[in-house]
Amino acid sequence: MLLDRLFSHLITVGTLELVDADGVTHCYRGGEDGPHVTIRLHDKGLYTRIFVNPELYVGEAYMNGTLTVENGGTIYDFLVLATMNIEKAGGSLHPFANFVKRIDIKLRRFYQRNSQLWARKNVAHHYDLSGELYDLFLDEDRQYSCAYFPTGDEDLETAQKLKKQHIAAKLLLEPGQKVLDIGCGWGGMGLYLAGECGADVKGVTLSQEQLKRARARAENAGLAETARFDLEDYRKVEGQFDRIVSVGMFEHVGVGYYRTYFRKIRELLTDDGVALVHTIGRFDPPGTTNPWIRKYIFPGGYIPALSEIMKAIELEGLWVTDVEVLRLHYAETLKHWRDRFDANREKAAAIYDETFCRMWEFYLAGSEVSFRFLGNNNFQIQLARKQDAVPLTRDYITDWERSANRVAGSGAINENVQAEKPAAKKKKGA
Repeated sequence: MLLDRLFSHLITVGTLELVDADGVTHCYRGGEDGPHVTIRLHDKGLYTRIFVNPELYVGEAYMNGTLTVENGGTIYDFLVLATMNIEKAGGSLHPFANFVKRIDIKLRRFYQRNSQLWARKNVAHHYDLSGELYDLFLDEDRQYSCAYFPTGDEDLETAQKLKKQHIAAKLLLEPGQKVLDIGCGWGGMGLYLAGECGADVKGVTLSQEQLKRARARAENAGLAETARFDLEDYRKVEGQFDRIVSVGMFEHVGVGYYRTYFRKIRELLTDDGVALVHTIGRFDPPGTTNPWIRKYIFPGGYIPALSEIMKAIELEGLWVTDVEVLRLHYAETLKHWRDRFDANREKAAAIYDETFCRMWEFYLAGSEVSFRFLGNNNFQIQLARKQDAVPLTRDYITDWERSANRVAGSGAINENVQAEKPAAKKKKGA
């Protein structure tokens, strides 16, 4: 009866057929438009659990096999139907579920505890999984963040390379400049900035597996002297850097540490330096992390609202010199990842097991629909200590990218880009 109340209220688009644990089919028809999906619940205990906290227990039920999608459908199909209806309902499910979410928000600083000790544990939970797993669905450079699709028709390899170009353009790089890469992953961005742009890069990560891969790649590419990677918390980094880049790491900082993070960027940045923070964001007001994602995928993680980020930046005295919102780019990225994982599912099961595969399927599918229907997006925020650290208009970004594309594939430092790139700062009287 509880689930009947939930779905009768929620389904206004498409059709959901629910087969209960006794084999009885219940049909919730919202309209001709939208998908038609059939799910089966194999455990009567799910009736109450899903009503009380659907964001947690739907994912758990799919993981352990007590919720299955029938008639040739997939978990992606079900989540599309669910999120389309949640979007139409303004994000509201029912009063009790909304009450549970309000309590969750009040506890978010506890959930997002990312002291130096907890940050390392939280990172290890996700990023120290088998490297073979990531090879099954990421591009060859292991870019594990939002790609850049100027036309929407690019393949994943191209879109990830264009993402790196787009970020490099905003950094206004010149050969020999010192760059700090906070949360360097498996080294792809740092190696690009060192190899293609001639930068002197220091990358930091808290993942042992990422560190080993990044160092090996630098050695194999002959870049070990200009692309150095360390196991180091960003709060411990010392020195001065002309440029700072952080891609897909801010989601792991935690709301209680935002001012610490931006204070450290200001401290490390040279007087005329430029920083670029690339992070998942939300269009909604400040909230909390989905409880299933928090428990199984990204403990300590959080997708911030732009208002939360800007407040911390303002309080730490940095200039916001550019903000770009990449809306559906991450949805397209996740579609590529989901398709690749599906094609390599048997290999993933051989590394782990079926429960893990269902968990990963739910993670990739749920993430994709959240970017398509629930307001998740990606922010690129350019920062500086001085307001004149970058040119007056954004034309330099396009100019840099066009120059980079003209010599794409050369494998060498792009001297043409450096020659055509405008000066970071206009001379007085110009």
